Parts: sequence; structure tokens; C-alpha cells
Amino acid sequence: KVLSSWPRGARHAWCCMLANPQNLNIGSMLQSPKTSPFALALQASRYVLVVPNRHRSVYTRLWCGYEAYVASEDAKTIQIATA
Repeated sequence: KVLSSWPRGARHAWCCMLANPQNLNIGSMLQSPKTSPFALALQASRYVLVVPNRHRSVYTRLWCGYEAYVASEDAKTIQIATA
């Protein structure tokens, strides 16, 4: 799914689910979402590849909605992975 949807010309990936601690208190990292490690990495990107799952929309999670907002505001190329 991911490989078949990979943006042409993209050579690197940053996976927020692997990069941000998922089970720790990261409140201090998120005092200002615009300057969080995630937002800084997203600002440096050219593409956003959304990888949905079949159980629930990724946009039911607040952070995923914020990712989409930041990517859209920064005019990133956004692609949704399909099978």
C-alpha cells in the first residue's frame, strides 16, 4: 500500500508514529504545536503520505487533523495511500 503510493521523486520518510514517543508525557514538546519536533519535520517536507487503516479514519485523532491542517496550510503535496 505504501510503496505503491509513494510520491515520485521522494527518497526519504519520517514516520511520526515512530519518531514521537507514544506512551510518554510529551507535553513539554507540545507547548507550541507549531514548533514541535513533528511540525518542524513536516515543514521541511515536500510530500505527505497519509496511510489510512480500515478500522477508523485517521482524522478522528486530533493530532492527525492537525497534521492535515499544517500540510494544507504549507501547500504540501498530500497523497492518500491506496492498495
